[in-house]
Amino acid sequence: MSWINRLFTQKEKSGSVAKQRLQMVLIHDRSDVSPGVLDQIKDDIIEVIAKRLAIDIEHVEVNLTQSGRESCLVAEIPLVANSRTRS
Repeated sequence: MSWINRLFTQKEKSGSVAKQRLQMVLIHDRSDVSPGVLDQIKDDIIEVIAKRLAIDIEHVEVNLTQSGRESCLVAEIPLVANSRTRS
């Protein structure tokens, strides 16, 4: 059965994974934001957003991206189903 799983499971090639990792390292270096600072920013964002909305804290992602010469901080914050604005 394992060969069937391999047949239907798409895996990224190691070259593309290595390229993505290198891009992330370069973005962090160019923006001068260490992974520790990025973790602190993530914690701060979670704290602020969670005051007003029910969020899935375990799946929050904060990343730096680069488009040309511009770096962007991108936060993906999944909301809990049926979340209501907190007062």
